Amino acid sequence: MFPRPIAQASKATRMLYQAALPVALLLWLLPLIGVALTSLRPAADLARGNYFGMPSHIAFENYWQLAFDSAIPQYMLNSLKVTIPTVIGALALSCMTGFALAVYKFRSNLLVFFLFVAGNFVPFQILMVPVRDLTLQMGMYNTWYGLALFHIAFQTGFCTLFMRNFIRALPHDLIEAARVEGVSELQIFWHVVMPLMRPAIAALAVLVFTFIWNDFFWATVLTTSATTQPITAGLSALNGQWIAQWHLVSAGSILAALPPVIMFFTMQKHFIAGLTLGAVK
Repeated sequence: MFPRPIAQASKATRMLYQAALPVALLLWLLPLIGVALTSLRPAADLARGNYFGMPSHIAFENYWQLAFDSAIPQYMLNSLKVTIPTVIGALALSCMTGFALAVYKFRSNLLVFFLFVAGNFVPFQILMVPVRDLTLQMGMYNTWYGLALFHIAFQTGFCTLFMRNFIRALPHDLIEAARVEGVSELQIFWHVVMPLMRPAIAALAVLVFTFIWNDFFWATVLTTSATTQPITAGLSALNGQWIAQWHLVSAGSILAALPPVIMFFTMQKHFIAGLTLGAVK
């Protein structure tokens, strides 16, 4: 039913695996290596057509120019202003809705749960026009908080699915014992369930942070100016009208990728624990 570990395979299979693994890893990392090299390539190399060779010299001034002579710091700040409230808001709402759907039995429980899940199957492109019109009518178009509120609303469905299933796997006897002791439902949620949900919250925080930080579609649909656009949408502004500054775009891409990578390695232990908790009885 499950594939055998590679250590139990035949000698020929193990040798093929050992030969194919570095090749596959190199192919997977090749685009990233190319972007990293281009980010350190001087503009003169690109003008001469040196796109794939080694840089004539290491141009750290590309990063210096981005930090002090471009709008990249503002774009990064905009991404933080959108991503952090979204993570907090989506996690807070999903913890409460997941608790209610997992613990309480009421007639429309399954229907409400299906409504949360159904939103994840709606294609983004279908929502583009109505969401844009809604933000215009509410005066939130081209604002960071309008983009954040939309992400909170859209991410809550996926987060609720995650949290509801996680809470249902917790021992229900803990909740019943707390009720017998006269503990209120709010205290049960805060003092009994929430401490057990920390691995799930950490795993979900990493996922949502990565989703929102890397979002490009809604960043271009709902924002238009440098004062509100996140880093993913703002990278295209590094190219001039007549000159393509791919060395700056590549350097900006490296900077834009750093926060999710730092977030993952910071929360790696909790992230893996949250995803695998309950996998083995």
